[in-house]
Amino acid sequence: MPTEISSFGYLHTAVSVLPLGFGAYALAQDGHIDPASRAGRAYLFTMLLGCATGFFIFAHAGFSAGHALTLMMLALLLTGAFAPHLRRLGSAAPYVQTSCFSTSFFLLMVFATTEALTRLPPAQPFAPGPAAPELIPLRLALLLAYASGLGWQLRRLHRLHRLHRMGMRSR
Repeated sequence: MPTEISSFGYLHTAVSVLPLGFGAYALAQDGHIDPASRAGRAYLFTMLLGCATGFFIFAHAGFSAGHALTLMMLALLLTGAFAPHLRRLGSAAPYVQTSCFSTSFFLLMVFATTEALTRLPPAQPFAPGPAAPELIPLRLALLLAYASGLGWQLRRLHRLHRLHRMGMRSR
C-alpha cells in the first residue's frame, strides 16, 4: 500500500497534472505538441517542473525505476526542445521532436494512471502497487493509443513535408 502523501507530494501532484491538460490540448488543437505554441511551451515548462519535483519525492527510497523514467523523460523533453536547432538532424528534426514529446506524454500517462490507481479509491485502491497485474490491460491500451497516435503524427508530418517540397500548402 502506498505511503501517505506529504505536502510536497501534493505540490508535485498538482504540478504534474498540469502537463496532462496542456499536452492533451496541444494534441487536440495542433495534432502534436509544439513548443513554439503557447500550449506546447506550457507543457514543456510544467513537465520539466514535474520531473524536477519528482526527484525529491523519490529521494528517500534511493534510485528507483521512477528515477530512471524521470531521467528518460528529461532526455526526451530536452531532445525534443532542441531538435529544431540541431543541424545534424536536418529534415528529421520535426520527426524527432514529435516523437520525443509524444513519448514523454505517454510516459506521463503511465505515471499518472499508476499513481491514481494505486491510491484510489483511498480505502481500497484498484491496484496494490505499481507492478500489479491489474494495471497490465491499461498499460497495453496506453501503449496502443501511443503507437497509433505517434504513427498518425509521423504520417501527417511526412505528408506536410512532401507538400511543402512540392510548393503546395496544406489546409
